[in-house]
Amino acid sequence: MANRRALVAVSAVQLTAGLVGQVVALRRRRHYDIPFMTGSAEHVGRDSWWFGTAISAPSYMLASQAWGIARLLRDPADDRGRQVLRLLGTGMVAGYLSERLCRHRLTPGGFDPVETPIVAAGFGGTVAMALLSRP
Repeated sequence: MANRRALVAVSAVQLTAGLVGQVVALRRRRHYDIPFMTGSAEHVGRDSWWFGTAISAPSYMLASQAWGIARLLRDPADDRGRQVLRLLGTGMVAGYLSERLCRHRLTPGGFDPVETPIVAAGFGGTVAMALLSRP
C-alpha cells in the first residue's frame, strides 16, 4: 500500500514535469531529436501529439499516465493502473536517454535554468515509476 502511494506521488510529479515540459518545448520550439528520427521546429505542435517534444513525452502517453494515476487513486489495489504506469515509466526512461536535448541538459555544459530542472524531474520520475510499479 505504501508503495502504491509513493507510485502515485512520483507519477504525479513526473506527469507535471511532462506537462510543463510540453508547454516549454512548444514555446521554445524544441522538437524531438532521437536516433533515426528528427522533428522540425515548424511542426513541433503537431509532432507533440504523436512523437513528443525534446523535453516531454507525446500527449497520448501523458493522457495514459493521468488515466493510470486516476485508477490508482480510486483503487490502490488496481493492477491495471500499476501496469500502465510501469509500461510508461519503462518506455520513458528509454525516451529520455535517446533524446539528444535531454542528454545535453543533464551535463554541466548543457545547463539551462528552465529546461534542466524539467528534464531532471521528468527523468527521475520515470525511473522511480518503473521501479515502484514492479509487482
